[in-house]
Amino acid sequence: MNKTLAPKMLKRLTLLPLMVVLVGHSAMANDNIVQTMIPGVPNIDAEAYIVIDYNSGKVLAEKNADARRDPASLTKMMTSYVIGQAVKAGKIHQDDMVTVGQDAWATGNPVFKGSSLMFLKPGDRVPVSQLTRGIVLQSGNDACVAMADYVAGSQETFVGLMNNYVKSLGLKNTHFQTVHGLDADGQYSSARDMALIGQALIRDVPDEYAIYHEKEFTFNNIRQMNRNGLLWDTSMNVDGIKTGHTDSAGFNLVASATEGQMRLISAVMGGHTYKGRETESKKLLTWGFRFFETISPIKAGKDFASEPVWFGDTDKAELGVNKDVYITVPRGRMKDLKASYVLDSGELHAPLQKNQVVGTINFQLDGKIIDKRPLMVLNAVPEGGFFSKIVDHIKLMFHHWFG
Repeated sequence: MNKTLAPKMLKRLTLLPLMVVLVGHSAMANDNIVQTMIPGVPNIDAEAYIVIDYNSGKVLAEKNADARRDPASLTKMMTSYVIGQAVKAGKIHQDDMVTVGQDAWATGNPVFKGSSLMFLKPGDRVPVSQLTRGIVLQSGNDACVAMADYVAGSQETFVGLMNNYVKSLGLKNTHFQTVHGLDADGQYSSARDMALIGQALIRDVPDEYAIYHEKEFTFNNIRQMNRNGLLWDTSMNVDGIKTGHTDSAGFNLVASATEGQMRLISAVMGGHTYKGRETESKKLLTWGFRFFETISPIKAGKDFASEPVWFGDTDKAELGVNKDVYITVPRGRMKDLKASYVLDSGELHAPLQKNQVVGTINFQLDGKIIDKRPLMVLNAVPEGGFFSKIVDHIKLMFHHWFG
């Protein structure tokens, strides 16, 4: 049973100066300390938005981030993610030749009239690498259909794959009905979920994400430019991600930028003008970079603490984390953060498995716990021999008696 250590056990906890971290859903949220350090979020002219740190996942600011809205061509981020996963798994390859079917022909498909296209024709044989660029850079609805047929055999089956990834990524307010994002009953997403899809693209399929920074693509002598105008903004290092627009969705943009080792992702949905979505996204990204920073105070596999272990073949268990810990903090409060740990029970008994969770690392500011990570066993500790366990039993008995 999990329990907090008794007060006499707390004296064994280690406090390390680290950094202060922001908690809550917004820079305007409940933490009074943070409020005194960071100016308010700029006024954003959009129905919904969010900005998160890529590495830590911390939400820096948000408005209506869970409201369900028409995603428009932001849908293609998930289409691209499914394709990237198929390439990564070796199910398809970039140089595979895809034969374009009748259902991907805009002339024969009235729903595509007036929408973004790669201008494919039935019978065209086009490599996966070009169709992917048609999706990402030209926002080609016809390219989405061609790739859906190739990857999954039909659009319907491909949409099923998209929604399977919605579940596996833990998205709460997203459901897809199309492979391209044109408005459809029962299709919706949210600013938060779109930011998380962007995070997954960067993390899980980096080769696919690398396409998003390309500024133009030419197919059949038709040159089209990437619709993400922030790629041309020399004041920022934007390398993605995707725009979208329909009359019901408004103007959408998910953008990602880096500054040093820090990466932010913003999602603006329901913007009111074509250029406005870029202006508002830039506001969010600039604000985030100016007033926050992200570091990794604890590295995977590195000792954070050690604790006595009873009945094992060693006297100590080395404890830490199995993934680098990232903390996003207001700039300038680094020196004020402390870290401590609490065991789930007062003692560690062998056997202990590698990566077994035995407690919690607490990040604290001014005595308040503001973030947590699981504390894990770094190296397995097998049971000791018969006589050593007898000795430990006697030692532990005296330990319980005399503290």
